[in-house]
Amino acid sequence: MTLETNRQLEDLVAKAKSGNKAAYSEIVRMMMRPVIALTHRMVRDREAAIDLAQDTFVTAWEKLSSFRGDSKFETWLFTIATNKSINYLNSAARRTTERLDDVTVSRVSNSNPEDDMLQGELRSGVMEFMKGLPGQQRAVFNLRFYHQMTFEEISNALGKALGTVKTHYREAVKKLREHALAKGWTP
Repeated sequence: MTLETNRQLEDLVAKAKSGNKAAYSEIVRMMMRPVIALTHRMVRDREAAIDLAQDTFVTAWEKLSSFRGDSKFETWLFTIATNKSINYLNSAARRTTERLDDVTVSRVSNSNPEDDMLQGELRSGVMEFMKGLPGQQRAVFNLRFYHQMTFEEISNALGKALGTVKTHYREAVKKLREHALAKGWTP
């Protein structure tokens, strides 16, 4: 997010905390896509990701008065979404209905068709890899790799010790290297 967008979000949060529903609707509009992207990378099911994102915003609205501003609002919102995704992944119902869905929220590429095809294959391969990660490793990898959060922000977001977060990330990267070698990916 740009500095201007962060300021705009902070202003909207302040208004929403005082009960301004229009301000909160604007927050939802601004943040829905990034939250869906996060939840989708976590659960690999587009419909579930949308449901989790909506549930995230409902919970955030209900708990908005408890947001103290110790972290960025975006980090706080991603924490809620990540926890909801982990709970979803841990549920028994999820284990019986698990499926791989290659629909992703991604940027449109302006490259040639061959590059697009290779990028699509790589993206599918990374998603396949992430599907096999344990929930906590997946959460840390997702927040660090896709959202460029610092280890400290991830530690705060997940309520885990900094060393634990770094270990989860290190293990996920190690597994990604092994997965890449097995798939024959070249740098």
